[in-house]
Amino acid sequence: MDKKLVTIGLLGLKLDQNNPRRDRWQAWRPSVAICQQDDLVVDRFELLYEPKSETLMRQVVGDIGSVSPETTVIPHPMAFRDPWDFEEVYQSLHQFSREYDFDTDAEDYLVHITTGTHVAQICLFLLTESRHLPAVLAQTSPPRRKAESPMGTLATIDLDLSRYDQLATRFAEEHLEATSVLKAGIETKDKAFNALIDRIEQVTLATKAPIMLSGPTGAGKTQLAKRIYQLRRSREQVAGEFVEVNCATIRGDQTMSTLFGHVKGAFTGAITARPGLLKAADKGILFLDEIGELGLDEQAMLLRAIEDKTFMPVGSDKVTDSDFQLLAGTNRDLAAEVAAGGFREDLLARINLWSFELPGLAERRDDIEPNIDFELHRFTQTNGRKVTFNKEALSQFLRFANDSSTPWRASFRDLSAAITRMATLAPSGRISVDLVNEEIERLRASWRSPKTGDSTDRILTELMGQARVDAIDRFDAVQLAETIRVCRDSKSLADAGRKLFSVSRQAKQKANDSDRLKKYLAKFDLQWSDFHA
Repeated sequence: MDKKLVTIGLLGLKLDQNNPRRDRWQAWRPSVAICQQDDLVVDRFELLYEPKSETLMRQVVGDIGSVSPETTVIPHPMAFRDPWDFEEVYQSLHQFSREYDFDTDAEDYLVHITTGTHVAQICLFLLTESRHLPAVLAQTSPPRRKAESPMGTLATIDLDLSRYDQLATRFAEEHLEATSVLKAGIETKDKAFNALIDRIEQVTLATKAPIMLSGPTGAGKTQLAKRIYQLRRSREQVAGEFVEVNCATIRGDQTMSTLFGHVKGAFTGAITARPGLLKAADKGILFLDEIGELGLDEQAMLLRAIEDKTFMPVGSDKVTDSDFQLLAGTNRDLAAEVAAGGFREDLLARINLWSFELPGLAERRDDIEPNIDFELHRFTQTNGRKVTFNKEALSQFLRFANDSSTPWRASFRDLSAAITRMATLAPSGRISVDLVNEEIERLRASWRSPKTGDSTDRILTELMGQARVDAIDRFDAVQLAETIRVCRDSKSLADAGRKLFSVSRQAKQKANDSDRLKKYLAKFDLQWSDFHA
């Protein structure tokens, strides 16, 4: 038994309207024309219309009956308060699709998208693509010449067929191309990281709002920031430059001048004017790595620059403008810094709209092997010499790299350095088991040593003397040595306390990190001045 053909379409308030100055049978009217096609028999027409156009609806129903007596027209009133309101139109058409009794075994369906507002046409397309309307799209067109039949032409698009699949594939390829840019072409396997990159790609192409990238040292924040710029530049969403600065490398008056510029004579040594990095990033992207290192004054000026796109160079009484997008990088807990008074709450709220935490290599062990391939390829490009692992050597290195006890303290920087060293020393371009074992020992030795290069015993002995160190349990010695390292690397007692008690302090209604650290040091007859004379 042949299937019946059912057309679903909206009444066209203009296109289906009869021109009183012309014979309506000589005019192209889409809802009538689709029932006039020589090679198409419409058994039923589900005609959606607005109640205010009931007179036009009745006329069109009558005319369809005249040109196609075999077509049964069933009118459906659609009460759009605003036919250009996307949400309202979609909701109404979606409700129709849910309530309609489709019988795909006995009937084929066409969705006529020639009539209705552009909003309604888009909604019908989306509902057909999502299979809420199990149909083929149909589009009618007027005759090219006046002498031709007013029925015009008909074209159909089956979204389930391969031709449309090829079209849809183009969008998928663009998405893959974008995420490939953000991942530097590395075929990452970690599902959580790939989902993170997908979301970053979506946000990158959709907004100019600030984006904050957090994560441990070596997680790749700087490289990702550069690739965000490359992606936006490739889509012509930015015209300016990528400007980056590590805020930990600028201090005091230099910070203001570096970021906001200065006028000639603003201070001693200001022989010429300097535009500053914010101005250099106009129409582009400014990446402030370690943004938590900025002072409160610089933070206040930066907040104004983000919100108003204006700032004042040092020594100037004139406002300068710069339309840049801010990317911020940090490995610190900025919320804890706000609580401690070291970071402005309003600035954090402004830059934290889109915040993404990058995992370190130790949290992405599935991606170690593809990153090894990437590092070898990069070595080849840089040095013009291809290097590979032999099979046993690669297995040996992967066992070590994937072992849960391997810390990868500097994350991807450790891995990059390890591959570079082995590739440089590889005879005839082949990394051997011996080279891998040598590199494993080198990495383990570097991780055993604290970041300052001092061992636990040496740190304590230099500070307290051998006799006092010998009187301390080994457990306490390791804990104390780490505390001393943090104190030496911190600007104040409060700063050191925040780092040491970053987790436990969250459970306290009122954290007093300074007092807590002071009391801990006092147990060993130590005080802050012992580290910062």
